[in-house]
Amino acid sequence: MSFVIGRGADAETVQAGHVGRYRALDGSEGAKLYVDLDGPHAMLIVGKRGYGKSYTLGVVAEELARAPGVAPVIIDPMGVFSTLADGEDSIQATVLEEPAVSAAVLDPRSWCSLLGLSPESGAGALLWEAAQATASIAEMGRYIQDHDAPETERRAASNHLSLAESWGVFDPDGLDAPTLASSEVTVVDISGLDAAPMNAVCRAIGEAVYRARIDERIDRLPWVLIDEAHTFFDGVAEPALHTILTRGRAPGVSLVLATQRPSAVSETAISQSDVLVSHRLTAEADLEALSSAQPTYMNESLDERLPTEPGEVVVIDDATETIHAAQMRTRETPHGGGSPSAREIAGFENSNGR
Repeated sequence: MSFVIGRGADAETVQAGHVGRYRALDGSEGAKLYVDLDGPHAMLIVGKRGYGKSYTLGVVAEELARAPGVAPVIIDPMGVFSTLADGEDSIQATVLEEPAVSAAVLDPRSWCSLLGLSPESGAGALLWEAAQATASIAEMGRYIQDHDAPETERRAASNHLSLAESWGVFDPDGLDAPTLASSEVTVVDISGLDAAPMNAVCRAIGEAVYRARIDERIDRLPWVLIDEAHTFFDGVAEPALHTILTRGRAPGVSLVLATQRPSAVSETAISQSDVLVSHRLTAEADLEALSSAQPTYMNESLDERLPTEPGEVVVIDDATETIHAAQMRTRETPHGGGSPSAREIAGFENSNGR
């Protein structure tokens, strides 16, 4: 018998992915540990820098890429997941390095927030109207220029809209759900973008796959995996993520968030996650954020259960109300998130640098 996180059943009776092994008190490895890939889940992976949270996200992505009936999409703000296609047992990974999305995916309020304009200001109200009446940046620009608003308001709205256009992430023929669901795994590399356009792309993807499942336009179940997730809980992406967290189960949309700063994601992201995977954490604010959502069936403090070594995790499975100490398995594809070494770059061969 092998336990399946999120399901509890034997791994041979459900669709599950092998993610690691149980970790005994003496540090030795135990039975294999699996995660449920059959039903929708909200998973939160946390850990301080260098202890394996992005690595763990990659392990989950590998398992999803080989699972039938699912469509994993990785939002990659660090540019480290293109290596999923580089392993010996190759995965069909589509890497989108310059992603573009439709301007219509953002509602008027989001446009104001994205560009830092108050909806109650003249320029903000004008931008709101343009976003409500049109479906592309070009159309929004023409709407603003043709409006009878004061010239100062039209100029301010146009200047802010020009900023969004300069990001190069808006296109009427931008990413749609069928495209995102067409590969074993789709990696959306947004590492070259600033925070605002990153958020715009993230929101577009979240809303696209959610709406596609509601409208039954895709038959595979989407899994949206996001590294450095705290980046997206302080911008226009947050509403889309909250929608998946709170309403994604019915249409079958899953969300996997990885962050080194759980205190910077929303309380909803923590409370709605049915699977929590924690690597080592030491920051007081992050420990408090997790402790506030500690389940009643956990008899001891979460602080006392957290691991100390890279690759070690504590898994809180709210679906089965169980807690597991585990060691994540080795990645089958190269890990692109490791830190470079000055010694290796310089070609040193021994500890004395000779």
